[in-house]
Amino acid sequence: MKRNAFSFLGAMGCIALLTPGSPVWAVTGVQVGATGKTYASAGLECALHPLSGMSPMIQTGLYNPRKNAKASVSLNGTPIATVTFYNPDTRVWVANQVNTVVVALDRKTADTYAFDASSDQINICIPDTSGNSTNGEIETAASGKSYATVTPGCAFNPRTGHGQPFVNLFDNGAYLLNVSVNNVPLTQLSGTSPTHTPVFLSAGLNVISAANAALSIDYYVRDGGTGSCTLPQ
Repeated sequence: MKRNAFSFLGAMGCIALLTPGSPVWAVTGVQVGATGKTYASAGLECALHPLSGMSPMIQTGLYNPRKNAKASVSLNGTPIATVTFYNPDTRVWVANQVNTVVVALDRKTADTYAFDASSDQINICIPDTSGNSTNGEIETAASGKSYATVTPGCAFNPRTGHGQPFVNLFDNGAYLLNVSVNNVPLTQLSGTSPTHTPVFLSAGLNVISAANAALSIDYYVRDGGTGSCTLPQ
């Protein structure tokens, strides 16, 4: 796979395309529509979708709403949510294309936001791992500093209380590696102890990272299926 310009580490780097009648200014990571009554994220974010795993999304809704405020939110022409004073925000999961999000206050008044999630990959939230090498059941990162098992096993996860798919991640030398899964810090590995850790997988595509400070970041992508599994008898 060809590495695209999207910075997975930042996970916020795709800036919204501005179109006539859409956002006129932005503040603190959001952009406010021309009406001054709605807002959207300043750019795409990567978050954990309950079924698909790491996926691109934006947050949108009413900006400083009054108690009688109400608006309908649509994605690429399809209605997906209604926002009100009591529920002013909604997440919008976007597709691998240029997406148009409209927040309509009424039939004549609406703000339009455009987000470009198109890339040469199915999901821009999934990093390029083409530099990794696989030998049987072991995938080694391009840096050579870590490796991970390929096929998920099944084990009891005390945090969730049920059987869950997992893979093992190993430190491949005397490196200090900060391990995260789906942007959530998990543990720290070293060349002494501990040298490996199980990584439990959520439903859909999971991104595992092992960062050696600012020197390198190893990435692994694993499919967690439904996020649960049957423990062996």
